[in-house]
Amino acid sequence: MNSVNPGGTPAPAPIRLLIADDHPVVRDGLSGMFAADPAFEVVGEAADGAEAVLLAGRLAPDVILMDLRMPGTDGVTAITELARAGSAARVLVLTTYDTDSYVLPAIEAGATGYLLKDAPRDELLRAVRAAANHEAVLSPSVAARLMNRVKAPVPGLLSPREHEVLTWVAAGATNREVAARLLISEATVKTHLLNAYGKLGVSDRAAAVAEAFNRGLLTPRRPEQP
Repeated sequence: MNSVNPGGTPAPAPIRLLIADDHPVVRDGLSGMFAADPAFEVVGEAADGAEAVLLAGRLAPDVILMDLRMPGTDGVTAITELARAGSAARVLVLTTYDTDSYVLPAIEAGATGYLLKDAPRDELLRAVRAAANHEAVLSPSVAARLMNRVKAPVPGLLSPREHEVLTWVAAGATNREVAARLLISEATVKTHLLNAYGKLGVSDRAAAVAEAFNRGLLTPRRPEQP
């Protein structure tokens, strides 16, 4: 039953929170912190990802605070399983790791936010409220890392010759024209393109050009026509 504000209007229902972390001390600390605020209700605690998925199905939390490195089922796997199961819970990652190998898989799996465990109490409370409102939440270091990844080209992804061939293809040159311009055979042009397709994860020249622009490997500038 909802409480009533001083003005007589019903207070909003507390945010239902599930805490998933393999360290009991961490779970106890987080549980105590949120339980002290009437805006939150800790409905359950999980010691690993598998238990988090199970409890999410039973308890229907609004937000799940999810650690990533846990024995058995890790956080990313749990986030993936929650998304596959159609869970309405918003997953807010709370971890000590902010490297690409942790951040990107978690975001791609469906996490709505990513915070570090050294976040101040007030920041953590605000983040859970934002997650419950379907807002994305990222710690400053994680946001900067994602922005840099979007803006920066992937170094060494394409060889110099593959990049050169793709630049001419982006300018509208045919394989024959590229071969004439670079003094190589058409078969060699095709080989370079096929290598580029594999590295970019595409299957044709149009998709390769689009993906190269998307990754910042090509810039929208036409070279001198062959």
